[in-house]
Amino acid sequence: MRALCVLAVCLTVFAQINPGQINDGTKYSPLDSITRENVIKLAPAWTFHSVDMYAGNKGGLRGKQSAFETTPLFVDNTLFITTAFGRVIALDPESGKEKWAFDPEIDRQAGWGDFANRGVAAWLDAASGKRRLFVATIDARLFALDADTGRPIPTFANDGHYDLTQGLRLPPKNKSEFEETSAPAIIGDVIVVGSAIADNARTDMPSGEVRAFNVRTGKLLWTFDPMPGTKIGAANAWSAITPDPANNLVFVPTGSASPDYYGGERKGNNEYANSVVALDAKSGRVVWSFQTVHHDLWDYDIASQPALIMAKGKPAIAVGSKTGNLFILDRLTGKPIFGVEERPVPKSDVPGEVASPTQPFPTLPAHLGPTRTEVWGPTDEEKSWCAAAMSKLRYDGIFTPPSLSGSLLFPGNIGGMAWGGVAFDPFTSTLFVPYNRLAAVARLVPRADLVKAAKEHPDWETAAQRGTPYGVQRTFLLSPKGSPCSPPPYGMIAAIDANTGALKWEVPTGNIPWKGDHPEWGSPSLGGPLVTAGGLLFLGATLDPFLKAYDVTSGKEIWRGKLPTSARATPMTFRSAAGKQYIVIAAGGHDVPGNEAGDALVAFAIP
Repeated sequence: MRALCVLAVCLTVFAQINPGQINDGTKYSPLDSITRENVIKLAPAWTFHSVDMYAGNKGGLRGKQSAFETTPLFVDNTLFITTAFGRVIALDPESGKEKWAFDPEIDRQAGWGDFANRGVAAWLDAASGKRRLFVATIDARLFALDADTGRPIPTFANDGHYDLTQGLRLPPKNKSEFEETSAPAIIGDVIVVGSAIADNARTDMPSGEVRAFNVRTGKLLWTFDPMPGTKIGAANAWSAITPDPANNLVFVPTGSASPDYYGGERKGNNEYANSVVALDAKSGRVVWSFQTVHHDLWDYDIASQPALIMAKGKPAIAVGSKTGNLFILDRLTGKPIFGVEERPVPKSDVPGEVASPTQPFPTLPAHLGPTRTEVWGPTDEEKSWCAAAMSKLRYDGIFTPPSLSGSLLFPGNIGGMAWGGVAFDPFTSTLFVPYNRLAAVARLVPRADLVKAAKEHPDWETAAQRGTPYGVQRTFLLSPKGSPCSPPPYGMIAAIDANTGALKWEVPTGNIPWKGDHPEWGSPSLGGPLVTAGGLLFLGATLDPFLKAYDVTSGKEIWRGKLPTSARATPMTFRSAAGKQYIVIAAGGHDVPGNEAGDALVAFAIP
């Protein structure tokens, strides 16, 4: 789901992209000037402030605060970034000074649920030698820009942009229901876009169609609808779509059909929801699909971008789920490389709901994190509070369905694996997977009681789920002092051998600032990793204000760089025309207590 995220917006991004390189989801860079031996010298080189910040629900303003989550794109010796306002800014890569900026002039007070933009895509016209940039803005317009000037290209669609709210099976009823937060995917002369949909308001939320357009003209080429022939919306692809030019495929990661927590009006598995769907890039035809969660009742979207990897000598994709399951699939057939088991899971006790009796689990890699949790608290007082709270909840392990009395969901709705995705080192065949271990609570509320319940629990998220008998309330399971009721660590990085499925190592990462200095506890992370040929794994993403570097062979943290605030983004690296390697990350903060919002893009380099 999208609009009910507490700790974050819920999309994946670009690692380094040079001309001719594709956004393959691996977040790998062959640059090796910064190494395990010299990374300790890494220091701030420059900082750029976008100034695009929206305060959210303060002083009568509508919607959530904006987030700065861009991952820059480096082409033609220029860095291109985006802001939540949909502005595209071209920067000098060695000084961080602005070259030009494009402003789509969005309505900043339209009540956006995921007020973010995570990047642009680039396309080179081989005939003219001119490069175009494509950005999909929060108000669902797809723009084509001249990369030299930032001006819209008038021959594309409607004077430089296409209105993505038009032509849907189920159109949005207001602006904030249908958003764009991911960078588009480009494959050949085709540009492919999904959408971010506020999927818990009602059953007939906007339909989650994936659409393809001609990069020159903006002409609509094809549409893929994940819930065809129904009055059910969403099942949309809000994470990044991965192009595979070698096989003429695009890999689409989808989320839950609407609404998330009650499926009585969408019986069955909802085949293309919570799935990775391989589409023919020219026609939009389904080549194969693989479902990671049947009949989702937990907001267990595929939030991670599928990554194009090699496994056991075969072209494969790695697909992470909020469940904590990582599926490694044959890229051409969708068949699991290591096998998948359908295991029995708890039944629903809610009238009208029919939960799937089984769910898929990969035999390898093993599930990341425990499939059960227990009562925890850093003090006897907090542990006692947590025990009392958990005793009132239904909990039968992973895939416990939401209930009328309230159910404990572990992992909670941010995952498992969140939108940051994985990184992959092709030379060691290692996948680096950040994942979270934070419990949440979901409670279904009969329609007649929903207003009363919202007043009784004003700090819980409440959504109507109109068209069903129940609304939903949810929250993370924290003590009154802000301690998770599930045991630490709360954020980990795992290194997995893609050829064997074996776990090489896993370590906690980050720190929860308001709980003191407990690095062994780790921190939830929202943003992706970057792996480089210098033997380094970089990760911001956690709640503490640091970019960190880890040794890829052991997971040991060997460097950290101070940021103005925490980074809910994915770092990238590039080598400038002068030959210097930089590491760049957007520090925008997390929307949690005591964590300041920010607008800083920070570049590090070795002096």
